[in-house]
Amino acid sequence: MGTRGSCLPGSVWGHLGRIGTLVVLLLGSGTASAQGYGFVAPGEYAAMIHRTDFSLYPFIRVYLRTFDDKMQPLPDLNEDNILLLIQGRPYDPMKMQFGIQSIRGRREATRSVFVIDASRSMGHATQGVESQAHRPEADTPFEEMLRAVVRFIEGKRPQDEVAVLAVRDTKEGYAVVSRFERDGKVLARRLAAIRADGLKTRLYDATDAALRMCGTSPEGSNPVASCSVLVMSDGKDEGSAITREELMTRITDSPTPYPIYSLAYSRTSREHFKNLEALSQKSFGIYYMVGEAPSGMRRIVEKIRNMLYSDYVVTLRSYLPVDGARHDITLGVEAPSGSGNYAFDNSFFKAVRQSFTREVEEAKSLLAKKIEKLPDGAEPYYY
Repeated sequence: MGTRGSCLPGSVWGHLGRIGTLVVLLLGSGTASAQGYGFVAPGEYAAMIHRTDFSLYPFIRVYLRTFDDKMQPLPDLNEDNILLLIQGRPYDPMKMQFGIQSIRGRREATRSVFVIDASRSMGHATQGVESQAHRPEADTPFEEMLRAVVRFIEGKRPQDEVAVLAVRDTKEGYAVVSRFERDGKVLARRLAAIRADGLKTRLYDATDAALRMCGTSPEGSNPVASCSVLVMSDGKDEGSAITREELMTRITDSPTPYPIYSLAYSRTSREHFKNLEALSQKSFGIYYMVGEAPSGMRRIVEKIRNMLYSDYVVTLRSYLPVDGARHDITLGVEAPSGSGNYAFDNSFFKAVRQSFTREVEEAKSLLAKKIEKLPDGAEPYYY
């Protein structure tokens, strides 16, 4: 991607011209057009806003995931790749009133919910899983699922949280193996207790429960950047209370996107893989068809973990007065740099003043040093 200031001075008018055209299009349609929560078309890019945090107003943080046409994150984005609009007015990046950072080195946590198919179709009952790197190759797909989850946990950051649901023959159709947990050793012990002995696979009920877990509020003060669902199954559903169509409607209607990453594996039939592919496509996740060896799941979960850490956060200072009202915010990501091709998503914030606490004031003070306020009367927008 481009370097900061690459549009100045020679191409600044072309850059402004592109922005002017985009603003006219956005205002004319009344809203920014997002790419939709599906697979990205060949040669195109997409941007998806996970959430917008305005708890430190006038500072706002927008958490963003990007995709190329291979559903891989766009690397090395900087301010010149970002078109930021508040109420349809574009911010001037040269006024240094917003910045973009990768989530990888920040303190925000990621959340991940694993949905593990614990039916007999995934293998006979096992004696659990160990995290030793040199353990011999497992004999069952189920044990390889557990190994893959352990691999994901071993590589996560201390602040990241993982929850695990097992598809089981219970009243709900699943069992909560672990709620959100940061301690990797605790998670590994809970995984060791799972057995692949289910007779039915209520996959949709378990996936719906995972999405609802993503919607729960985190405990403590550590902010959460995103929540994703990882489904490991052959895709067959038997007797769920919710249908696939109902589940996909809930995904579409959710105010916050929770991508579903599907790892499809079966030793006998690929007939039901289409169910997993449909859920991933609808949620803007990624569908993976595991190869002949179930051990390939370990490599896939490492890819997914890397994508979660490749998210971005755009932090900006707002100059709108505290009025308690809802205001539109739009983010465009330009790729490649200087191409004039933008992928948009939009969100909103409320211009509200939070209750005074020492923690809030300290956080705002730190941000004020990084994004210094413009002189009185100056605005962050392009003229």
